[in-house]
Amino acid sequence: MSCAWKSSVVFAVVAMLLASSSAAVAGEKCAKSSVTAVSHQKEDKMDIVDTAVEAGSFKTLVAAVKAAGLVETLKGKGPFTVFAPTDEAFEKLPSGTVETLLKPENKDKLVAILTYHVVAGNVKAADVVKIKSAKTVQGQTVAIDAADGVKINDANVVKADIDCGNGVIHVIDAVLIPKE
Repeated sequence: MSCAWKSSVVFAVVAMLLASSSAAVAGEKCAKSSVTAVSHQKEDKMDIVDTAVEAGSFKTLVAAVKAAGLVETLKGKGPFTVFAPTDEAFEKLPSGTVETLLKPENKDKLVAILTYHVVAGNVKAADVVKIKSAKTVQGQTVAIDAADGVKINDANVVKADIDCGNGVIHVIDAVLIPKE
């Protein structure tokens, strides 16, 4: 093996090592986004909670899920179908309702309301329009009307089929309240 060839190989190896270590240092700040990009390419999807957080329009819902102690459940395997009210939907409730529900002494009522928004299974829009009701995780049923758009009780579905790693979210414009 000639000296010139050996030094070329050594130079190439050193250059590769330097390049990879420089890339690692330079890429440290965006490592999470790179991992996320790779994950999405592999068809891995965020769970329901992370999807709601990232959307930015479910801050009240996410706060309620945290206060109710349901984060781990909704990050679980599922699958779940969530009828997710937007922040604007929560604003339609009478003044002080959300604040009252978020108090620790009202946790049971908050859990009942939130689980009334969840159906076990992965129910897509194409399935929802074929049924008249669905049993919620809370135990009661919600009425489904697909005659003019899709309504869940009195709430309109404003966006359907947000796929998540552990289910699906359908965005609604009102908070569903179970019967007492």
